[in-house]
Amino acid sequence: MSEKYVAISWNRQKKLYDAIIAGGVLLYVGLFVGIGSLLQPNATAETLIIRGFGTCAILLLHIVLIIGPLCRISPKFLPLLYNRRHLGVTTFFVGAIHGVFSIIQFHALGDVNPIISLLTSNTRFTSIADFPFQLLGLFALIILFLMAVTSHDFWLKNLTAPVWKTLHTLVYVAYALLIAHILLGVLQAETNPILTIFLGIGVCLVFGLHLFAGFREAKMDKELATDSADFVDACSVDEIPEKRACVRTISGERVAIFKYDGKISAVSNVCQHQNGPLGEGQIGDDGCITCPWHGFQYQPETGASPPPFTEKVPTFYTKIENGRVFVNKNPEKAGTFVKATEVK
Repeated sequence: MSEKYVAISWNRQKKLYDAIIAGGVLLYVGLFVGIGSLLQPNATAETLIIRGFGTCAILLLHIVLIIGPLCRISPKFLPLLYNRRHLGVTTFFVGAIHGVFSIIQFHALGDVNPIISLLTSNTRFTSIADFPFQLLGLFALIILFLMAVTSHDFWLKNLTAPVWKTLHTLVYVAYALLIAHILLGVLQAETNPILTIFLGIGVCLVFGLHLFAGFREAKMDKELATDSADFVDACSVDEIPEKRACVRTISGERVAIFKYDGKISAVSNVCQHQNGPLGEGQIGDDGCITCPWHGFQYQPETGASPPPFTEKVPTFYTKIENGRVFVNKNPEKAGTFVKATEVK
């Protein structure tokens, strides 16, 4: 967490994360060019570099897209999510290198400006065989660029969360554009089925993991039955792990019900940073709920971040009857103190 916006600094974890990404990219491209030159001795170095960075970019984008559902399925993958924005920015730069080399190779040798040539040299939009697939890659790269330059929390705050979220969900549009870019481009001339097989596996993995995680989330979104009473039977005390939460959907909102030090508190499950799932976090030795995505913290009785931070989430009144936890279906205003219920 940060009270104010500061220049990006790299702690040990970020340095290790980025070193692994950079090393992986260099190793992949190096092996691709080296092995490619042996298997295809007639291919130019420029062609191998274009293909190497292109396949690396689509591989990175697949990793970016599967991290989210993997974290929904198992918290073991959360370390990958913590600095996923670094991976997204790297994906843009790798894709940009692919794009620059492609423009130089195919559009920089004539009298027309390379960008103008890219936009106007092929307008056969009604032809599948001759579709201007390079434009699809360009539009995808523009989306990845916008995501990369707005990745800092400064933009999340100043663009407002809805706008920022909408912009960053365009990654799925970029993904669809890049799949079409590949299908209408290199795969039409590729005789070796390896790329097609790997691309098919990647698409199935992305869609499959999202669907699987979605089905699991749907169970969590099952609305608890409510009647005229203010309190809803949410769960048993024993269902809640110590210093962790049980998440239930009450009145259309996910509620994280925490058990800690012989007490029960309930807060909104939605972190104010990037809508992270507070119920998948835990209460640490400092007594605060820590969001598993990026470490934002909230006090369980107030739903407020510890001073000097100002983030707040709604709180809920709770009570315990016969070992069952009941939660008031009407949330209190964000940051409202609600005394924890003692577990007897």
